[in-house]
Amino acid sequence: MYQTIKTLHSYWAYLVLIVLFAAVINALIGRFGDKEYQAKDFRISLFTLIVSHIQLLLGLVLYFISPMFDMWSEMGGEVMKTASVRLYLVEHPFVNILAVTLITIGYSKHKKKLTSAPKFKTITLFYALALILFLSRIPWSTWLNI
Repeated sequence: MYQTIKTLHSYWAYLVLIVLFAAVINALIGRFGDKEYQAKDFRISLFTLIVSHIQLLLGLVLYFISPMFDMWSEMGGEVMKTASVRLYLVEHPFVNILAVTLITIGYSKHKKKLTSAPKFKTITLFYALALILFLSRIPWSTWLNI
């Protein structure tokens, strides 16, 4: 089960990044192109929210069934002194939960806006910050070797 969840989490991350990147580009085009916010824009933002939440659920399941989780009891406070272990047990989960939170807040806030420009501005800001956070905490050395 662990290997299946790990593989699914890794490949789903590609989908999250692609969709999130598309949502940011779409919001930038809408914002700076003075476009009207349409149903297509809403669907892109919503789909981004959904795939990122699925990724979060996969990540949380993976976190607790992973053999790495046992490092907490084996290493104790030494987890924070070991960069690779700290990345998997602290930084990656914390920053990615924060990124999904930003997507959720951005989606929620944009729905309350009444005109197109503020909707696009909100999506651009929150989704772009989330994208930056995701990209900053991906374990690139292992992720690209799948």
